[in-house]
Amino acid sequence: MRAEPGSLRVEWTDGTTSEFASIWLRDNVPEDRDAHSGQRLVDVADIPADPRIRSAVIDGRSIRVQWDGETRTATFDTDWLANNAFARESRAPERIPRPWLEGARLDPARDFAWATLDEALDSASIRLHWLTRLLQDGIAFLSAVPSTESAILEAMAWVGRVSETNYGLVFDVRSVPQPENLAYSDLGLGLHTDNPYREPVPGFQALHALVTSDEGGDNLFADGLALANDLRESAPEAFALLTQTPVPFRYRSKDAELQAERPLIQLSCTGEVAAVHYNNRSIAPLSLPAPEAKRFYEAYRHFALLLREPRFHLQYHLRNGDLVVFDNQRTLHGRTRFSSARQPRHLRGCYLTRDSVFSQAGLLRRELNGATP
Repeated sequence: MRAEPGSLRVEWTDGTTSEFASIWLRDNVPEDRDAHSGQRLVDVADIPADPRIRSAVIDGRSIRVQWDGETRTATFDTDWLANNAFARESRAPERIPRPWLEGARLDPARDFAWATLDEALDSASIRLHWLTRLLQDGIAFLSAVPSTESAILEAMAWVGRVSETNYGLVFDVRSVPQPENLAYSDLGLGLHTDNPYREPVPGFQALHALVTSDEGGDNLFADGLALANDLRESAPEAFALLTQTPVPFRYRSKDAELQAERPLIQLSCTGEVAAVHYNNRSIAPLSLPAPEAKRFYEAYRHFALLLREPRFHLQYHLRNGDLVVFDNQRTLHGRTRFSSARQPRHLRGCYLTRDSVFSQAGLLRRELNGATP
């Protein structure tokens, strides 16, 4: 360890080194947090603008730091420092995505998380593994879920918080006369994400197969994260346009008037792909000058053609009692055509808030590790 007025350098047992700025350490003094809630008791404006480290001493598994002009000593746990060091992987496993591009090469039963509902309910470790894989892969499956109308809400109680929409807490995907949404028809549906016209966009979607058809109605999935990154490599100009152009989405029915604007590919503040919003059925007319519209539609069409390529499609025929949960801001979904006149098809769905699913995984990890908040 080496302390300088402006920073603290720590060498870890694996040979790597981390440097902590003095202002960062001063802003994260443990004693400046409420002992019960962990929330900060001071604001950044309350601390010195340029704190200077006077001394730093290793004390067991802690480092004790003093600053010029201050009498108290701050104590930093070395594990905490390691977990929060810049350039060291400190994210929980569920926050590290595992992209999969060519879905046609994958076997849903082998390459993604599965559990029976009873297995998940009986074991916290199985629930944590299942949730971690859901968040890493953007999709996971349950089987042996009772084919009752209330089963989806009972099964999702440990996955996340169900969000209510104009459809209610749940919605039924089955053919009806004169549907207000083409999902409620026999038509095949191309790959899409749901409800980009909402604020916020639903985080996760669950679909429970109550009655499936033997003739069509296969579910299709694709990893929008992997597809967007593939577009970034193969057509960077198209990728840039799709990340920078605001796209209006709209949905109208007798009891809803919904509209929102967002890019088809959304980036994080670090430039990584954060979300994909693609729904050709609900895209509204864009407000663009003619030259810009031409360039946008070239990029939009390029992406649309990528989504049609069978090699990117993970295809699976859900059986009665199967339930799939997927990331609605990452995993695009669709289906093949079927005939409800020959055989009814009934899936029941719901949406889950994004933060609640991550929270459930974090709570389970805390529980299994015996940690306290």
